[in-house]
Amino acid sequence: MSEAVSSAPRVLRSDAIAAVIKAGRDAASRGWAPATSGNFSVRIDADEIAITRSGVDKGALVPADILIQSLRDPLLPGSSAEARLHTSRYLANPHTGAIFHTHGLNSTVLGKAHEKSRGLTLTGWELQKAFAGVRTHEAAIEVPIFANDQDVDALAERVEARLTQTAAAGTIRAPGYLISGHGLYAFGASPAEAARHLEAFETLFAQLLAYKSYTS
Repeated sequence: MSEAVSSAPRVLRSDAIAAVIKAGRDAASRGWAPATSGNFSVRIDADEIAITRSGVDKGALVPADILIQSLRDPLLPGSSAEARLHTSRYLANPHTGAIFHTHGLNSTVLGKAHEKSRGLTLTGWELQKAFAGVRTHEAAIEVPIFANDQDVDALAERVEARLTQTAAAGTIRAPGYLISGHGLYAFGASPAEAARHLEAFETLFAQLLAYKSYTS
């Protein structure tokens, strides 16, 4: 089945910058972007995105911390190397309107714990209906997991090679993925949808870990 993401709107540069700042601040306030970790981006149009600079505190973002990056040009000075994971996703899927990368405790731990299986499946949780296109708690949501790699270009190629494949039979591809020991990439057709997906992922991962602790 296809990814759980609806059609992406196009936005003004100023609105995209404001949305990136809000996303970063919101994530930092919930402990999902500790220190200067994470990166956040919003599509402006078919050719450009607004994206956080490298090494900035996501809880104190200001417009000067946001770059306007062409999707088809080399990364701008001051970019995070991980920006390539954003640009490759926007190029691969024109419906993607925002991508939020966090280093939350639960997503980072689960990515590490399930690295060898290359993924985990969410099913039976009511909150999974927060993902676009998911209508029932009985759906099986496939969350891909990738080994971390300092060669981000190579990592981006592996990520897109997998995300552009059809999900396993009987499952829905989640609107995001995990990098082992690194955190979560959540995306959506708009900043609001990406934020909803991010919160759903982080909460579902907390529920899954709590359930495992109660039943182990």
